[in-house]
Amino acid sequence: MAPLAEALAAAAQLTARVAAGRSLQGEPERGARKDSRAAQHDSRAALRDLCYGTLRRYGRSQAIVAALSRRRGAADPLVEALLWCALYALESGRYAEYTVVDQAARACILLQRAGARGYVNALLRNFLRSRASIEARLGAGPAARYWHPAWWIERVRAAYPEQWQQLLAAGNQHPPMCLRVNVRRIGVQAYAQRLAEQGIGARQIGAAALLLETPVPVDRLPGFAHGEVSVQDAGAQRAAGLLDLRAGQRVLDACAGPGGKSAHLLECAAVSLTALDIDAERCGEVARNLARLGLQAEVRVGDCASAGTWSGGAPYDRILADVPCSASGVARRHPDIKWLRRSADVTAFARRQALMLDALWRLLAAGGKLLYVTCSVFPEENEAVIEAFAARTPGLRRAPLADGGPAQLLPCAEHDGFYFALLEKPS
Repeated sequence: MAPLAEALAAAAQLTARVAAGRSLQGEPERGARKDSRAAQHDSRAALRDLCYGTLRRYGRSQAIVAALSRRRGAADPLVEALLWCALYALESGRYAEYTVVDQAARACILLQRAGARGYVNALLRNFLRSRASIEARLGAGPAARYWHPAWWIERVRAAYPEQWQQLLAAGNQHPPMCLRVNVRRIGVQAYAQRLAEQGIGARQIGAAALLLETPVPVDRLPGFAHGEVSVQDAGAQRAAGLLDLRAGQRVLDACAGPGGKSAHLLECAAVSLTALDIDAERCGEVARNLARLGLQAEVRVGDCASAGTWSGGAPYDRILADVPCSASGVARRHPDIKWLRRSADVTAFARRQALMLDALWRLLAAGGKLLYVTCSVFPEENEAVIEAFAARTPGLRRAPLADGGPAQLLPCAEHDGFYFALLEKPS
């Protein structure tokens, strides 16, 4: 069976799982073929592209299938997902149209849906014949037009009346690939030169940030295995520079997994860092990332909202609270988020964030600073949470952000969407 049929079948299985409510969490990487290294790399790349490309098009492919399908009764989730993936493959321009139609029909056999071959073939051919008329019909449905759930569209439109369409469009694009140079090991310009020698174009957009012209596999990055560089979005790199770190300070990264921001804190200053996460597996990721970079911290499993279970009681000079959120600012990087989130989740996250802030504030030393961070664009998780916290917290001072930038970063060509608020405790 041809590789595209295999990739379509595997992508359909993963997409169907997401549609049923399951997160991807690295599934495309685990689902790749296990033959030669080159074949495995090609298979993984094709599977990831098909799966993520399909999921980014939330609402669009479903609307196309609904418009063209003449079947009655309950749809087969696997066949539906295969059609979504095949439609993405047709629209991606990476494959000849006849190849996609043929390979999608062949994928039915791999999915043990041989009886659906004729249906899949006919629907895809019908799409190719009537694409223009279908496009006109899709414009009437917001989810199909903007590739987001209706509730998400409404929240963004209400929060950003002048920018909402631009913001939704940015959330549908391929994310940029940005590197964070480990300045304890190599200078930013020196590393940029190493990239250039490998034919990898990059430009500096932050103190230690290099934005790649084109994403590349990490095994192509010189010095990656030896800790000279990490992959981290430029927006996420903003956090360490806002905390006003100084050597010798006690610092808590309260939701540390997988360790990118913890490592950046240690690269910026010789602080005594506790990296905390509620998930033991993510703590393992933190430890591995720090080891690769030659950095040391106390990595602990614990819930930052329940300090008594893990904290020794000594206050922290700086706390980074990169709290769990809807992740609406990084949906293009994790497109299953658009399928899994519900409007009620935003309110639930805001309640959890408030509990975390209350608990962490008690751990902050007098005169200390706490940086509240989310990767969300929804004000309910950001400004509303901070305003409510400030109203119930005597003496709290909201400090200006050192770089002079806005509290809310929106997704763009250089970075994902993040929110930052720096809170200072009175001495």
